[in-house]
Order: sequence, then C-alpha cells, then structure tokens
Amino acid sequence: MSNSFQIIGGEHRGRKFNFPDAPGLRPTPNRVRETLFNWIQFESNNKVFLDLFTGSGALSFEALSRGAKQVFGVEKDLSAFQSLEKNRKLLKSDKIHFIHQDALDFLTQKPNQSVDFVLLDPPFHKKLLEKALKQLSEGSFIATGSKIYIESEFEITLEFLLEKISQKIKINKQKHSGQVHYCLIEVL
Repeated sequence: MSNSFQIIGGEHRGRKFNFPDAPGLRPTPNRVRETLFNWIQFESNNKVFLDLFTGSGALSFEALSRGAKQVFGVEKDLSAFQSLEKNRKLLKSDKIHFIHQDALDFLTQKPNQSVDFVLLDPPFHKKLLEKALKQLSEGSFIATGSKIYIESEFEITLEFLLEKISQKIKINKQKHSGQVHYCLIEVL
C-alpha cells in the first residue's frame, strides 16, 4: 500500500497514515489542508467536526491533531473504513469516531446536536455535493455559527449555495489549487 498522507500540524504533526486504493478516493492535498486549517486555526480547538465522505481520513485526522473536541467521519467504502479504523487505533484516541455508512443516508438521521464544522469533500463528478448540501440544510446538523468546508471540481458561488441551503450563509474564504476549488462558508 503506497498511498499515504502526513499530518501537517498540531499534536500528531509528522505522523504518517496509509490508506487503500478506492474509487474516487483522493486525499486533500497538503497545501489545501494547510490553508484550510490556517483559516480556522483560532476556531477549531475544542469543536465538533463532521467529516462526510471521509475517504483517507486526512481532514479528520488533521482536525483531531489540531485540538478538535470530537471528530465524526462517515465513509461507505469498506476498505477505506477499515483503514480509517486501523489508523484510529494507532492514535488510541476516543475523540475520533468513524461510521461505516453512506454519507447521504447518514444525513437522514436526527443528530443529538449540531456540529461546529462540516468537512465536505465528496467524490467529484457525481452530484453528491449538491445532495449533501441540501440534506445538511434540511436536517439538524448545522446551526447558526456552523461552518462548512467544501472541496469541489468547480468554483462554488453564492448563487449555487443559495439553491441548496435554506439557511442564511456567507462565503468566508475561497481559493483553488490545480483542479481543486475549495471554500469555507458560514451559517448566519
């Protein structure tokens, strides 16, 4: 297994993790991950993260390393899920939990509480982003003050977001790197 990523900041900085080959699985590039966590560095400590379409776990493990109170990752691919569990056990942390389920099915459940940050990096070109945003908005996962990080193959516009999300929102930050467009939005 030659697929790996490294934690770039926080308590577990430098720690390497392996992950399997799986369709649509592409970890968030280091530069993009570093930018995201620079954006939220003063807000992420002791917060609850929900990582939908967890994949390699790069975003989940980075959030944990940088002081998250709890991280919940949802991954439907069995080999990716098993790899996430194996990596979680290496850290011996009770602050990170992985759920083997389809992210869109997971979003139909009623959560115990809203989350502070949603990490949304679905496989590209499958219209999953649109569906996930709509379901997040219709459920009770996000509330005023929640932030949603999005990675996509196209630039996210406010018009696009307003078609999917019923809450008032704003785009806080936005960039692109190569083929990846990413942004951080806030529920107002």
